[in-house]
Amino acid sequence: MKDTISLKAHVHKKAVIGKGVTIDPFTVIEANVKIGDGTTIGPNVHITGYTDIGKNCQVHAGAVIGDFPQDYNFKNKKSFTRIGDNNIIRECVTIHRGTEEDSKTIVGNNNMFMAYSHVGHNCQVGDNIVMVNLVSLGGYVVVEKNVFISAVVQVHQFCRIGKFAMIAPLSKVGKDIPPFLLAEGSTVAKVRGLNVVGLRRGGFSSQDREMIKKAYKTVYHSNLNVTQAMDYIKNDHELMNNSFIKEFVEFILAAKRGIAGHI
Repeated sequence: MKDTISLKAHVHKKAVIGKGVTIDPFTVIEANVKIGDGTTIGPNVHITGYTDIGKNCQVHAGAVIGDFPQDYNFKNKKSFTRIGDNNIIRECVTIHRGTEEDSKTIVGNNNMFMAYSHVGHNCQVGDNIVMVNLVSLGGYVVVEKNVFISAVVQVHQFCRIGKFAMIAPLSKVGKDIPPFLLAEGSTVAKVRGLNVVGLRRGGFSSQDREMIKKAYKTVYHSNLNVTQAMDYIKNDHELMNNSFIKEFVEFILAAKRGIAGHI
């Protein structure tokens, strides 16, 4: 594997560049940056801070990674951006470093961040996630694996989106979205049902889908409040023997902002 680094790019001598890396003209890679093997970086990209980017990633034109967080509390302390392998980062995407000293913004593997999407400081983004154009994650947002976030979605700081959830276009997420569900809403995102397509594509068995459907109906289509619904599910041995239901319950119990309501 041979590196292809343009003479018109600025790569700091202290940056660590892996094997087979391509860096196009007018890109700036500063000190303390590490780029993994086989990663390609387009023109006019700026990678700064204490940023690690994994193997076989694609970073397209105009992206900015590891810059200062958009947070008045940031005191220019040492903080980090960690990005895994096989990520596609399209045009003008921004991914910011952590705010507090030694804190991190973390991105997993096999994700696609489409043009002009934003990952705020201290976010934790899992694996196999798609963020469509103009999605914006506020600070400290958690997005679990296999989530699909449609175009022009805004996610409020500290919110969580559970695994295999889907968010419809133009939605505003202000509370946690539990795993496996579909949510939408231009004023406040609310749950409208299961992410049926995502579950099928994810290889969930018909039995698992039925268990998830039963738990979902207990939370959203019964006369129980959330606490009562959690107690009901926890006392249903058939449901609690299913690992996905355990994750569903654990996610809801950990919700500090509360969970999204139902349409």
